[in-house]
Amino acid sequence: MIGLEDRQNLTQDIAVARTAGARLRPACEVAGIDARTLQRWQADADSALCVGDLRPHAVRPPVAHALSQEERGRVLAAANAPRFASLPPARIVPMLADEGIYLASESTFSRILREHGQTAHRGRAKAPKASRPPTTHIASAPGQVWCWDMTYLPTKIIGQWFYLYLILDLYSRKIVGWAVHAEDSSTHAAHLVRRTALAEGIAAQQTKPVLHGDNGATLKATSVLAMLQWLSIEPSYSRPRVSDDNAYAEALFRTAKYRPEFPARGFADLQAAQNWAAGFVHWYNVEHRHSGIRYVSPAQRHAGEDQNILEARHALYLKAREAHPARWTGDTRDWSHIKAVALNPERDYVVQESLNKMHTQAKAA
Repeated sequence: MIGLEDRQNLTQDIAVARTAGARLRPACEVAGIDARTLQRWQADADSALCVGDLRPHAVRPPVAHALSQEERGRVLAAANAPRFASLPPARIVPMLADEGIYLASESTFSRILREHGQTAHRGRAKAPKASRPPTTHIASAPGQVWCWDMTYLPTKIIGQWFYLYLILDLYSRKIVGWAVHAEDSSTHAAHLVRRTALAEGIAAQQTKPVLHGDNGATLKATSVLAMLQWLSIEPSYSRPRVSDDNAYAEALFRTAKYRPEFPARGFADLQAAQNWAAGFVHWYNVEHRHSGIRYVSPAQRHAGEDQNILEARHALYLKAREAHPARWTGDTRDWSHIKAVALNPERDYVVQESLNKMHTQAKAA
């Protein structure tokens, strides 16, 4: 959109150029406008060259299916409720849908929050970077693939650390095992695997899980390998010189350390670190709506409850679209059940072939 002063200057410059012998079209190209634009300005000189572009000041009628002020107020009140104050619209809308409430879409929530200046970035997290390593394992049910790793927890004493071990179920994203210790030891890692296997009932399962980890010395120690062999759990390790081959465990640690209650200045003692870890595991498994599994909690997906929840959401969205069809430009949001999860991103046909192979092996057994 060209301002009034720029229009007048361009028109005058082109007129000078034409007086000097230039043709209209080349002169307009040099000025950066089309010849038809200049002709339109000159045809309506009283408006285009004296008043300027009136489009920004045009009074447009409100859209018939737009949200009313009362509806926009309910959206803003819901987004600012204490339980939703730190959550993005992508998590607020599914959580309300689980309660049988549909106020607006995620984009409408974001637009209303942006209009009220409430979309500022929160936290210390940086923007994620896309990556695409190849797949090593695919899970279609809980207990098929586990990911585990160890991370450092700071203390109030510089140079001293506590060590957090976590085991994550790839399919459900549930933390199935965790421990915090004052030292990094393969004995602690082996005991954690044993406790997790007992808690998840691995001994009674016909198919044992794969335990994927990085190439750290603790996770590859002889005592850990002996425990895995005794439990009939297959070990799996990241490829050499591939730092993000255990992405789910790394993402879990990132989520943990960017939680508001994580003490940035370190833990006072081991008991404080263990208490924090217990609270985080409960929040992550029970309260957290995970974006990678259609915004259900890991505990719900681990227990097989996510399919009914997603079907109820889909029905609610269909009902909302029937009530206000003009507000929907296409299909409702995809709340279909995620059948398989790959350890690393992979093409659909590779995942489908793996699922078919698993199904064939299950029938043969």
